[in-house]
Amino acid sequence: MLWTLLVVYIFNFIDRQIVSILAEPIARELHLSDSQIGLMTGLAFALFYATLGVPIARWADKGGTDRSKLIAMCLVVWSGMTALCGVAQNYWQLLLARIGVGVGEAGCTPTAHALIADSLPPEKRAGGIAFFGLGIPIGGLMGTLIGGGVAEALGWRQAFWLVGLPGIALAIFVWLVLKDPRRARAAPVNAPPRLSMWAGLKALATSPAYCLILAGASLVAFLSYGKGVWVLIYFQRTHKLSVGETSLWVGVILGIAGIIGTWAGGWAADRWGAKDRRHMLTLPAVAMVLAAPILFMGYAADDWRLAIALLVLPTIANSAYYGPAYGAAQVLARPDTRAMAAAWMVFGQNLIGLGLGPLLFGALSQWLKADYGAESVRIVLYFAAWAGLLPALLFWLGARALGRETNGKDATDAGLAHAG
Repeated sequence: MLWTLLVVYIFNFIDRQIVSILAEPIARELHLSDSQIGLMTGLAFALFYATLGVPIARWADKGGTDRSKLIAMCLVVWSGMTALCGVAQNYWQLLLARIGVGVGEAGCTPTAHALIADSLPPEKRAGGIAFFGLGIPIGGLMGTLIGGGVAEALGWRQAFWLVGLPGIALAIFVWLVLKDPRRARAAPVNAPPRLSMWAGLKALATSPAYCLILAGASLVAFLSYGKGVWVLIYFQRTHKLSVGETSLWVGVILGIAGIIGTWAGGWAADRWGAKDRRHMLTLPAVAMVLAAPILFMGYAADDWRLAIALLVLPTIANSAYYGPAYGAAQVLARPDTRAMAAAWMVFGQNLIGLGLGPLLFGALSQWLKADYGAESVRIVLYFAAWAGLLPALLFWLGARALGRETNGKDATDAGLAHAG
């Protein structure tokens, strides 16, 4: 199940992130401004992705829903819409296709997290979710590498077709092979009443730990998605690398760093959190503080090789939050609100992060262009480097609250899961 979900998430992020490496050639052909790039790569996708994730998660939490088939249906939609991006003849057609990708992808992450949480004991959930989360750096790496290589050799339209169409074949495999563990269980006897959507939301909203973790993860996403788009453009504009060179050097090296950080975060959360729940979030909180000055030096470097080398450790550090944050959310949620707990995290991360990050980074870059020219992107990235201290503080405070709220909760959840 974990390996299948990982492959699905890799396709998810390839289709989501490939537009970042293709942004410059698309902009040249369709005559787009930096603000339009930010809207296309961020808000247009994120608004539908984040909003639809909540009702789909509610559907996934219903006892009669086959969550495996729900993921397969979503995969067909987002893969087909990715392929359609390649036939867009103007900005508005491309924008609508990107919205369609967001609609399809909305059902993936919350549903997958619920499947993982139902299949693993509490002390292994952060590691399982982090393993699934490896799809983010692996998919981002593959999207950048494939997109840059194909765009340089054949054109940006062919890149969309190449990554979109195979997802439909994968959806057939998921439909036939992946099983929902909930479907194999006997009907519950005397199960506790299922919370309504608003009662489940209230339970999460009244948890200080959940709110702090949600805020920290949303800010990380704001900075990560903003940097994810504009650091690729930065290396092309400031360091004069081609699309192919950027995808090879920046995409591969930082993609591998992201894989290491995501795995390390989940490993540390399970290992340290088993003894004290507070320490599920210790690594990302401390790592982000250490990353800020090194990240700043990387953006300030005049040699592109030195710049990439300096970005490696901060990328590892800033990727370590995924397993701890989403794992902690599953610890705090009831078994019948697991997809909802993940969905609200996804909502915050994508509406604030993916929706506003690339858009505001692009708008700020365009505003600074009059004074700084092509260096405007570098100035924006300076801000992003030091802004990473804020989510570090939120994770630190969230860790303290997590320790207070989870005393004795695992035993209660075990009883609810057994009953349901």
